[in-house]
Amino acid sequence: MKHLQPSESLANGLLLAFAGGMMDAYTYLCRGQVFANAETGNLVLLGIQLAQRNWGRALYYLWPIMSFALGVLLTEWLRSHFTPLPGLPHWRQLVLVVECGGLLLVSLLPVGPLDWLANVIVSFVSAMQIESFRKFEGNPFSTTMCTGNLRSGTEKLYRCLFLREERAGRGAQDYYSVILLFVLGALVGGLCADLLAGRSILLACLPLSLAFLLMLREPQ
Repeated sequence: MKHLQPSESLANGLLLAFAGGMMDAYTYLCRGQVFANAETGNLVLLGIQLAQRNWGRALYYLWPIMSFALGVLLTEWLRSHFTPLPGLPHWRQLVLVVECGGLLLVSLLPVGPLDWLANVIVSFVSAMQIESFRKFEGNPFSTTMCTGNLRSGTEKLYRCLFLREERAGRGAQDYYSVILLFVLGALVGGLCADLLAGRSILLACLPLSLAFLLMLREPQ
């Protein structure tokens, strides 16, 4: 039986999804209505600004898109070149350390004139997260956006209800659980944004830190 890596456990996915929801709520509410996690929205907004010849505003949405791509490239480089050594963290744990460091930096940036830089950083660390953690309980997941999860979860729900596949029912439950935690993260992020403004992003470091600790467990 293949061992399940701690990084691929559902608990880890739920923690990361909660953090993902908080990050998206933060950049939308506190940093100029940008979706730092889901670049599809930014691509649409980029196209709209180009159509309206708002060149400066178009750049505002282009920067996080480019930063997201750079985050994917760096993560793949780290995956390819990392050499595991006894006593050292797994490369995915290093990603979480970088992510928390990036969010700490974002919390120090003043709201307003440097929103573009905050969005660039959040998009970068979001890309590292989504590229590093792509599978939980043997199924492909996303922890920073939900369209794919909703499609896959609903497909498995169909297979459970109409084709009587028991494993599909468990899969549907997992997908909807991740979606629920993402929404809860956005809810908490929205509430904290009202209270803490630019500093509220620091709270996303809590589930990320718990995920780091969870990955210290032995494979099961």
